[in-house]
Amino acid sequence: MSSPPSLPPRDATVGEVTRWLGEHRCSARQLIDGYLDFLEHLGREIGAVVETFPEQARAAADQSDQRRAAGEILGPLDGIPFTAKMNITTEQGTSDASSSILKGFRAHEDATAVRRLRAAGAVLTGKSNCDEFAMGASNETSCHGVVSNPWDRSRVPGGSSGGAAALAGSHGWAFHLGSDTGGSIRQPAAFCSATGFKPTWGRVSRRGLIAFGSSLDQICPVARDSEDCRQVLQVMEGHDPLDATSLTLDDETVQPISRVALVSEGFGPAIDEQIATAVQAAAGQMADQGIEIIERSLPHIEAANACYQVIATAEASSNLARYDGVHVGARESSKDLQSLYETSRHRGFGSEVRRRILLGTFVLSAGYREAYYTRAQAVRDLIREGIDQVLEECDALLLPVSPFAPFPIGERIDDPIALYACDILTVIANLAGVPALALPCGFDASGLPIGMQLMGARGSDHRLLELGSRWQQWTDHHRALPDGGAA
Repeated sequence: MSSPPSLPPRDATVGEVTRWLGEHRCSARQLIDGYLDFLEHLGREIGAVVETFPEQARAAADQSDQRRAAGEILGPLDGIPFTAKMNITTEQGTSDASSSILKGFRAHEDATAVRRLRAAGAVLTGKSNCDEFAMGASNETSCHGVVSNPWDRSRVPGGSSGGAAALAGSHGWAFHLGSDTGGSIRQPAAFCSATGFKPTWGRVSRRGLIAFGSSLDQICPVARDSEDCRQVLQVMEGHDPLDATSLTLDDETVQPISRVALVSEGFGPAIDEQIATAVQAAAGQMADQGIEIIERSLPHIEAANACYQVIATAEASSNLARYDGVHVGARESSKDLQSLYETSRHRGFGSEVRRRILLGTFVLSAGYREAYYTRAQAVRDLIREGIDQVLEECDALLLPVSPFAPFPIGERIDDPIALYACDILTVIANLAGVPALALPCGFDASGLPIGMQLMGARGSDHRLLELGSRWQQWTDHHRALPDGGAA
């Protein structure tokens, strides 16, 4: 699909589109019309979009044009389109977390992150598909259907924020809100050649994010480049009195990162050779630009995925207990209360969500809590301490995002162990609560995207994003589009 002459090229970043708007080379209304056209065509075609809001979006774009004409724009995101994942509440449309148990649910209010973005002039254009309750690594568990990878439509886009990443990897002009509990922004960003950022836990309010694992969840941006993510983060971040876990931020000194550690576990035999080679080459390019590269091992990283699965499923079991068909969720007719609970939850939840609820209930049950959940929390402390120790010697960690390339749709969905292996390099950031940035760094021999990730100390979000911006000034991997065109 080609853009009309009056619109920016398809690969244009939010920053570049902002300049087009500022120079009156296009209007916000033209931009929104063009982006809605993309959502309704390619976005729908690959299953990435669940809903669009053309009437409200065009009205918001007209208001943005009026502000710009009066010299009263609200900031760099004024007039910029964005979408929100189905597990993030919005005043417009539905927020069903891609689950049948919440089908048709209308929150009638924006999540704090969405509210702040709209107050800054950003224009909500639609809702993106995701794995049910954000539980998945392939975007195959949604009640709205499977999302296809725009680079190869026979393959998965990653998950759980697969819809958001597929949109970001297909087209510029916009940013997208997703969530990351164990890699759900970074892994699909890597699979779709987009840039995704998981902030420090608590930096962005979770109010309005439908909970999966509360000590792990974070609302995140995914876009064309690191600078886009930085601009979005600046609007979203900060304490929210309606979220007791949100942070009151200290002023962050954005001193450029100068020393990066390659994490040796990210390049072992379980990692695809082409991916390892691409990330090592990226480290070499950083070294050519004056960044010191060292190599370090992360203590206890081999236990991270098992630790994560215990903690995440335990928190999911607790958070999803409310969906019983009586208090919350779709109700199925039954002869008595017990069968109502059983029938409503069995029919409302998909198999992957039921599996995780059962696992979480087991690890919290009497006689097993100490052996599993309590021990996992102790391992989490060791992982956090290990990352902190390594980051005392360097400014950031560098490793791949995924151990393998995007895989064919249907290949792993019936093998949960194989599916959970997607998370082995991403969950450590969620367990430790540290920021992590996924960046495109090349393509394999089949033309499938490869992503690398940078992790930093808690609170070093803007330092990581500044390094990401420098990396993307040195390289052009993030400019690529699935069909090879940029116009």
